[in-house]
Amino acid sequence: MIGKFFHTPKGKQFHIPYRYYDPDKEEMQNREERIKRELGIHEKKEYGENYRPNIRGQFRRGMGDASKTAQDARRRSNTRLIMLIVILSLAVYLILNF
Repeated sequence: MIGKFFHTPKGKQFHIPYRYYDPDKEEMQNREERIKRELGIHEKKEYGENYRPNIRGQFRRGMGDASKTAQDARRRSNTRLIMLIVILSLAVYLILNF
């Protein structure tokens, strides 16, 4: 019993395996791709020609009008909050003065 009293459990371990990145290999693959395109050699790809690996900001641009509804909802929420604050402050003022 006394031995368990001073026992502190160890923290959980977090392990992510390392991924190897070789910039020379990527550069060589890009060069080969460019040369094959120039020569007209086509390989079967899983994705189309319009594939863009960098998708930063693509979701927001794709949403278009849907983001406006989120802005409208936020504006309505803020308006309700301001009205609630005004009503409560008016109620407190009336209670304290009478």
